[in-house]
Amino acid sequence: MDCLFCKIIDREIPADIVFEDDEVLAFNDINPQAPTHLVIVPKRHIATLNDIEEGDLALVGRLPYTAARLAREKGFAEDGYRVVMNCNEQGGQTVYHIHMHLMGGRRFTWPAG
Repeated sequence: MDCLFCKIIDREIPADIVFEDDEVLAFNDINPQAPTHLVIVPKRHIATLNDIEEGDLALVGRLPYTAARLAREKGFAEDGYRVVMNCNEQGGQTVYHIHMHLMGGRRFTWPAG
């Protein structure tokens, strides 16, 4: 498999890892859009949100749980933060392994910006 995030999980490609447990890995985004910009990925490969099956629900639920935990640890949970998941090309997905972006440490506006 030629998946960038799987290679990070397998330590074939280096990343600045900030959190890891048995099911999830989080690392600093290489192109941050906020003072804190983390990428949270399940360790099991699921290509897109469209590929999530019922048996994946507990694993996928760990992504927002981990985001909230990291936001608290980083000190911006109470002020607020943004989480984003993209799906397929028109949705902005560039790595086909589901992942959640956690961004915090600044004010966000809507539409995204």
